Amino acid sequence: MASETNRTIRVCLKRRSLPRLETSLLLAYVLGRSREWLIAHDDEPLAPDQYDAYLALEARRQQGEPIAYLVGQREFMSLPFVVDPAVLIPRPETELLVEKALEFISTVAKPEVLELGTGSGIIAICLAKAMPNAQITATDISEAALTVARQNAERLNASVEFLAGEWFGALADQQQFDLIVSNPPYIHPQDPHLAEGDLRFEPEQALTDGVNGLAAFDVIITGARERLRPGGWLWLEHGFDQAQDVTQRLEQEGFNHIKTFFDVGGKPRVSGGSYNGCDG
Repeated sequence: MASETNRTIRVCLKRRSLPRLETSLLLAYVLGRSREWLIAHDDEPLAPDQYDAYLALEARRQQGEPIAYLVGQREFMSLPFVVDPAVLIPRPETELLVEKALEFISTVAKPEVLELGTGSGIIAICLAKAMPNAQITATDISEAALTVARQNAERLNASVEFLAGEWFGALADQQQFDLIVSNPPYIHPQDPHLAEGDLRFEPEQALTDGVNGLAAFDVIITGARERLRPGGWLWLEHGFDQAQDVTQRLEQEGFNHIKTFFDVGGKPRVSGGSYNGCDG
């Protein structure tokens, strides 16, 4: 067993087993403190159970388990979201989808918004926080994911109606919206990245459609025609090499004012358009 001298915060932070940032995140989680607190109190010893808890997390991280799952949280658009292996880990690229959705719905006084495949609820919740007068509905086929989403909405005081079902199948007949958004599974099932990094631990059905990476877009774009009010918008996050495929499908289904936007890395990431010939 390590001596008390070897169990101080400073010693743990200097370990070479993990990058210092990851070590500090895990220590902060174990101690229930902020990373800033760790710096100010780095000479304090860890209790044996705290040290053992840290070592257990360190070992899991060395096996590749994502930090977000280890600490049960990831920040998105400055909000802390609960995450677990039932949901995808929030990624900065998805902020673009939220930003564009808000931009194109800003002129509607009391918009009705639908998110398809909500996962942890980050998109629906961020939209609800930014548009208090909006009516937000979010669907997901995974009951486990919806449990996480509802927990996040409650913690963040966001008004969102979560429904269980596959895509539009969770909705009442004839229900329509001013805006539909989705970050569907779009990775090709043969993509080698699925066997690398964090993706190894994330829910497969949220990453790939198991077909060609475009099957979910076909269902969503076709179904959105009946679910959008005249002048409504559909916005979709997609892979960096899928913009042309997605925009072609939008054109084929009669969408207008089709646009593609680029993420912070300069890659095409979000595409969408309006239905029924409205001005965008």
